[in-house]
Amino acid sequence: MTALPPISVPGSTAVLLPTTDSPFNLTAAAQAGLASGQSLAPLCTLCCCGFLNRTLAVVFMVSLAFAIVVGNVVTLTVFVQTRQSRTPQGYLKVSLAIADMMVGVLVVPFSVYTEISLMVTSAPPIWYQGSSTSPAASSSLGGLVSPWQPCMLIGPVFAGCTFVSISTIFLMTLERSVAILRPLHKDALVTRRRTLLLILLSWAASFMLALAPLIFSSNFTLEYNECSRMCNYTPLMFGGQLPPDANILLLFPAFDFTLLGGTLAVNIVSFTSIRRYSRKRKLLSEGSLTDTGGGGGGGGCPHRPSFSDIKAAKTIGILTFAFTASFSPIAVFVLGNVVGYTWCNFSFFAFWILTGNSCCNVIIYSVRDHRFRKGVTLLFQREQSPPHGEKT
Repeated sequence: MTALPPISVPGSTAVLLPTTDSPFNLTAAAQAGLASGQSLAPLCTLCCCGFLNRTLAVVFMVSLAFAIVVGNVVTLTVFVQTRQSRTPQGYLKVSLAIADMMVGVLVVPFSVYTEISLMVTSAPPIWYQGSSTSPAASSSLGGLVSPWQPCMLIGPVFAGCTFVSISTIFLMTLERSVAILRPLHKDALVTRRRTLLLILLSWAASFMLALAPLIFSSNFTLEYNECSRMCNYTPLMFGGQLPPDANILLLFPAFDFTLLGGTLAVNIVSFTSIRRYSRKRKLLSEGSLTDTGGGGGGGGCPHRPSFSDIKAAKTIGILTFAFTASFSPIAVFVLGNVVGYTWCNFSFFAFWILTGNSCCNVIIYSVRDHRFRKGVTLLFQREQSPPHGEKT
């Protein structure tokens, strides 16, 4: 059995694959090629990286990048031009849109560029040939490796934006839970200044976490992975062994699942309160319950949440469900690798399903948010309105 190579994923953990035919194994021949300054052998099989496969992947990536950028530009434009959207919830939506748009502007186009470069050239780009071997092996390449690896930027951007998305959805859930459980205290507890402060802290903490393996350890790099078609964190190998601090990548899944679990718990509490209130209101309308609590026909609920708060809470619940569903394939991929499965093709779907979530939020807003639909309608009507001189 050959050495156990790591696969590192943004927002997840380094996984060991005990396989002999893994495309990430550097065999003796491959290491000899590195020592002599030759190009690396292809890192994946024909079924994964054939010309047709790459072409379809590029078409998908270009379409996804277009959808992400256009959808989130519309979201940001509606926020800027609609005064009613400038609320704490609106600021959180803008934070989420900016994180999603960065994925569409930086991460996806870089994968498109790399895939096209691999199709049209006989040799991969010089930066592409960086390996996860020891620094001594890298220095023996005689200047073949580029002094700067683009993945050192793209990888942390994707990981950081993923963390920002998770933390922003968590903050949106907290904001709606206050509106549901403490509606009279909502304006006092959830202010614009506090919301902006939390947004800044979430961005700073997310990117600090994304850079943690590079800041606190010199045993990590980032490489373009031919299976996932993305820049992935990779521990440097020393004599076929993982570095002693390789478990620092466990910070990623710990952060992800902690916030997702907290979001789920807060949503359960909020929806339990909504269901209790809706049931009480239904009983009152049927005459099965006597209003003894006062409060003007509210069913003993003078502090009842508004209909818009309830609908917004349901919308954020859908956002949480969509993100969790897009994140689940990576969790399955990690579990499969732990038990010894390679799943090169599945890694592509796992990563890009998560990336595709960046264009889902605007669709959810369009279906669920009446103010957003109204803002989009006003935006396009304004663009199609004739000049003042042509008006009758």
